[in-house]
Amino acid sequence: MATKSLTITDEAYDRLKAHKRDGESFTETILRLTESDRDVMKGFGAMKDVDGYRDAVESTRDELNDDLRERERR
Repeated sequence: MATKSLTITDEAYDRLKAHKRDGESFTETILRLTESDRDVMKGFGAMKDVDGYRDAVESTRDELNDDLRERERR
């Protein structure tokens, strides 16, 4: 397999690293992020391991439900 060296900014490196999964090489990360397959179902569950995400979604849902109930009462 041929390889290439790339020069990227620190910001670009940090962003790429943030998308890198445990045990995944940077090559694998780049290939995963740039796949041409546009399967809309592929992204579902992508945030499940992000700390606090579930709580934020539930909190927002509760706020929206409360707001809708309040509007119904008017």
